[in-house]
Amino acid sequence: MPTWADRLVAAGHEVPAVVPPVAAYVPAKRAGDLVFVAGQLPFVAGKLMATGKVPSEVSIELAASCAARAALNGLGAVASVVEPDRIEGIVNMTGFVAAPDSFLDHPVILNAASEIFALAFGDAGAHARTAVGVTALPLDSPVELQIVASVRGDR
Repeated sequence: MPTWADRLVAAGHEVPAVVPPVAAYVPAKRAGDLVFVAGQLPFVAGKLMATGKVPSEVSIELAASCAARAALNGLGAVASVVEPDRIEGIVNMTGFVAAPDSFLDHPVILNAASEIFALAFGDAGAHARTAVGVTALPLDSPVELQIVASVRGDR
């Protein structure tokens, strides 16, 4: 039976190692059967995939790709504090999109992250979600995700 990571790799996605923090925090912290993941940016090989506001500097399509990458980075963060086979699914996601007040398509962008979780975990990837528009994000990232994962078993 394929694992969540196998399903992602089969679909052409990499499951990255945890992205080191860029400030004074830990990437993920386990509390009981939950893992809380700090805000994840769309880093690839140590660089952001894009910078700027949606849609004037970053297209909706590119921002969606950034959201998917941030979701993959979030899974890498979860896997840094528990064995990957103990990850059961995603409970909650809060997504932030840097955009002007007039922009209203935040959910369209964040769907790409939700789809990563559904691909990885099936029904267990279904999660509660909040989509938030903001004027700026760290390092001028167009998106940032915060996730909560459910895990099983001993630490």
